[in-house]
Amino acid sequence: MAWNEPGKRDPWRGNQKGPDMEDALRRLRERFGNLFGGTSGGGSGGILIAVAAILLAWIALDSWAVINARDVGVVQRFGKKTRVMSPGFNLKWPRPIETVTKVKFKDVRLLADSVRMLTMDENIVQIDFNVQYQVSDAEKFLFTVKDVDSLTVKQAAESAVRQVIGGNAMDTILSGQGSELVSETKKVLQATLESYDAGILVTDVNFQSVAPPHEVKDAFDDVTNARENKQQTENEAQAYANQIVPEARGQAARIKAESEGYRAERIARAEGEADRFNQLIAQYKAAPEVTRKRLYLETMQQVLRDNAKVVDASGGRSLINLPIDRLVPAATSLAPGSGVLAPSSDNNRAARGGQQ
Repeated sequence: MAWNEPGKRDPWRGNQKGPDMEDALRRLRERFGNLFGGTSGGGSGGILIAVAAILLAWIALDSWAVINARDVGVVQRFGKKTRVMSPGFNLKWPRPIETVTKVKFKDVRLLADSVRMLTMDENIVQIDFNVQYQVSDAEKFLFTVKDVDSLTVKQAAESAVRQVIGGNAMDTILSGQGSELVSETKKVLQATLESYDAGILVTDVNFQSVAPPHEVKDAFDDVTNARENKQQTENEAQAYANQIVPEARGQAARIKAESEGYRAERIARAEGEADRFNQLIAQYKAAPEVTRKRLYLETMQQVLRDNAKVVDASGGRSLINLPIDRLVPAATSLAPGSGVLAPSSDNNRAARGGQQ
């Protein structure tokens, strides 16, 4: 006899009697039937209760919104913008009557891009740049333009970079004037976004890399090295000029001062000699003979005072001892036939001693 025949014990359950699943399902169907208008008498009341419960749950769960401190909430009623929610707990009509779109108002957004373009002198340059921006008007940001982050800002940034870089020569771009170009690019980009009425504020623009493409990099490296050598030569020349020019100016000032002093000296001496001559004329007019004699004696005294040669005017009648120590050695020679030194001048002959 099989173990599962009526009246036999289930060997897997032992003596315990389990729950009747069919009975449980039947009771559940009866309860749902009563709730939604089954055969029992309270059908319409159950439907109303169910609808009311659903409405209450819908209102309770979708009639409020929490906005973070760095966000704002733009409320749309049947698709039309009605107001902006401030950070915190806010009440609203449940969806689909009102919907809330949260916009990160204070977060800084970043866009990075790389473009190739022609410069004003028709050279190719590759620019790696990034743009940092914030939302300044949440309503304009959501409804004025489409795909602001992925499309509008990117295209406007590329256009601004092309406008600025295309208006400058390659030497200007690579000569360290990046800050000026960045500032100009930021102004052009902000003006473009304002013309779109996009509700965006550009906070910063950076050029990460400004270089020629790798296909022509070697040629541009040669140009850069030549430019650096030129700059080095100019700096050395400027340093040399800074050293030489002050020295030349100092020498010019010294020569000028010496010439001014010599000029003043010559003028003073000439004026003094002129005054002396005028005084001498006055004396000569008063006593001509005395003045002539005095001038002759003063002149002879001045001429013979430092003269080392001696003139014998006695016709050799007396012996004059020559001051040998005062004679110039280069102007002396050995007198022939005597053992003494005598000066050998073409103009004057030394006095000789008489022979006994």
